[in-house]
Amino acid sequence: MSLRCFIAAAAFLFASESAFANEKSGKAQHVVVLVWDGMRPDFVTDQNTPTLATLTREGVVFKNNRAAFPSSTNVNGVVLATGCEPAHNSVIANQEYRAEIDPHKPFDTSDFPALDRDETFTSKFVSVPTVAEIVRQAGFRTAIAGSKPVAQLINRSRLRETEAERESIVIYRGRVLPANTQAGLTAAVGPFPKRKGLPNDQEDDWTTRALTQFLWKKDVPKFSLLWLSEPDLSEHETAPGSPTSIAAIKSSDANLAKVLAALKAKKALTNTDLIVVSDHGFSTVDLAIDAAALLRAAGFDAVREFPDKPPAGQILVATLGGSIGFYVVNHDQKVIEKLVEFLQRSEFAGVILTQKAQAGTFALEQAQMNTPTAPDVVAACRWNNQPNKFGVAGQIASDIGRKVGEGTHSTFSPHDMNNTLIASGPDFRRGWTDETPTGNIDVAPTILWILGLEAPQRMDGRILSEALVDSATPPSITEKTLEAQRDLGDATWRQHLRTATVAGVTYLMEGNGGRQKKEP
Repeated sequence: MSLRCFIAAAAFLFASESAFANEKSGKAQHVVVLVWDGMRPDFVTDQNTPTLATLTREGVVFKNNRAAFPSSTNVNGVVLATGCEPAHNSVIANQEYRAEIDPHKPFDTSDFPALDRDETFTSKFVSVPTVAEIVRQAGFRTAIAGSKPVAQLINRSRLRETEAERESIVIYRGRVLPANTQAGLTAAVGPFPKRKGLPNDQEDDWTTRALTQFLWKKDVPKFSLLWLSEPDLSEHETAPGSPTSIAAIKSSDANLAKVLAALKAKKALTNTDLIVVSDHGFSTVDLAIDAAALLRAAGFDAVREFPDKPPAGQILVATLGGSIGFYVVNHDQKVIEKLVEFLQRSEFAGVILTQKAQAGTFALEQAQMNTPTAPDVVAACRWNNQPNKFGVAGQIASDIGRKVGEGTHSTFSPHDMNNTLIASGPDFRRGWTDETPTGNIDVAPTILWILGLEAPQRMDGRILSEALVDSATPPSITEKTLEAQRDLGDATWRQHLRTATVAGVTYLMEGNGGRQKKEP
């Protein structure tokens, strides 16, 4: 067990024993998680989100909640599901290169053929159990419905042998596991709608009805999760704060209201803990680049897809939106050193992470990305607090895929890392704001405590003890700023990463960097 896991385990036990005395579980009989993909906390207002705003007054607002890095969907979907950091659950990016899956190019970690083709592979792709799988293993039914493919990672198995497994249905962008339940789903809520425009309210409405009318037809299970695609899709195509994005946020709020109405109709509202969370925040693109093209112009052999036999030193560039992964063939150290210096002289890099120590960088391990298949170098693009044309603060540089003025995320910007987390129900304090740093990493261990279940492995997150009823004194906070710099001759590269540690769990708060020219 690593030191980090040991510390997290100790914190987990301490919270369980000291904060809650002899209690081994919460009061709620059900836990329902709603993920509003890409929802920034500053958009939670009475005007935009009347239902969610009411929930904030009835429960707890986690003011300083943080996504895992990269601040993107697949990464944080698995973190929310497992309570383990990317380095420990094995999913470190939306787009990853693994030669055994595709020898030529990166693949989407939430939606690729191997998940349907190979049950053995699927069961190991996420290397630790998820909350839904732990609940199911305990003999309870679960319900997962998502407008995005990432929902299938919440409960992966295609093989359903026990009654609890067969009844634990997963719906992901219109598809369903087990597959033999597809006909019943379609009969209940109709076929999955074709996307016609933005907001993507039709797909989200269908998915909400799939949960409340089909998966909850008989009763509300121990654990349910609803993953909505909005406001993420609209913010990508327009920008945070655009009329379309605000309409998307309102559509998600309407779906929250439908969930609450369904719980009330099932007489389950008063004994359900409801958690509304986003996977990440959002920013506006103010510099759009093509990192591979810039590298080629500087003399590097950089590609977006490998040939059949890539030459030594060739660089595969994987776009992560506001971050970029660089895979160097044979881990050629000379090429990596030149690549790092190129990034430190660039106009787009903000924080640079490397597998092996390099001057002026941080280690992948410091961002919990150090897996055997990780890139040699990761560059999180730089950010600023300038407002976009809709008056919304937070602009970033971004690799291919988005134009200037459109939206994206995945950087260390606080506008990307600070995400929504709101909880309400019999186990949570009422009308309270939690100022203590928290993270997506904490959602899973908190859910398991509520349900009185234990994970077969230690989780990296902590129980959010300070937000629970009859809670103890809020835990202490240790803040730290990591710094790295490099003398480039005519300029100096400087970068920082600010962290906060609570009960042995370290949260990445924000980070940035840049090149500063020396005075002549």
